[in-house]
Amino acid sequence: MSMMEYTTLETPAGPFTYVVSDAGAVRAAGFTADAGELLPLVHERLREETRPAASPGPVGDAVRSYLDGDLTAIDEVVVDQHTGGPFLAQAWRVMREIKPGAPLTYAGFAELTGRPAAIRAAATACARNAAALFVPCHRVLGTDGTLRGYRWGLGVKTWLLEHEQARSLTA
Repeated sequence: MSMMEYTTLETPAGPFTYVVSDAGAVRAAGFTADAGELLPLVHERLREETRPAASPGPVGDAVRSYLDGDLTAIDEVVVDQHTGGPFLAQAWRVMREIKPGAPLTYAGFAELTGRPAAIRAAATACARNAAALFVPCHRVLGTDGTLRGYRWGLGVKTWLLEHEQARSLTA
């Protein structure tokens, strides 16, 4: 029987929990200590019984490296989200290409997806992203360049952006 596992790590931005498949692909992640808060974010076709992981595994290693300043450590983590459509799949792929320390506006993000008029759809892609940090929706700002909503709170989003900006300047 396939099973998902979850791990919670303490981070400077607060507890961070991720849910992975048997194959080690992240299905949901966020700044919470409650894995139950993440499970509804996993598409019903991908949901399986869930248990605590025996160890943080390679995903945990990538998160720790990211927190220690290797901002690209999370880039190779495999993510498995059900898209519900081709635009979301494209948007999440593009979101993973946004460089740390170089956030984009919703308008800039929509342009990168190949649909410059799809600003609201770009915002929806951020809102529907279940794999926070690994699909870095925190790197997308309001069209006027200000912080907009983030499922895990604007304090966490601010911390992530400042962490990336500081590390980008020293790299």
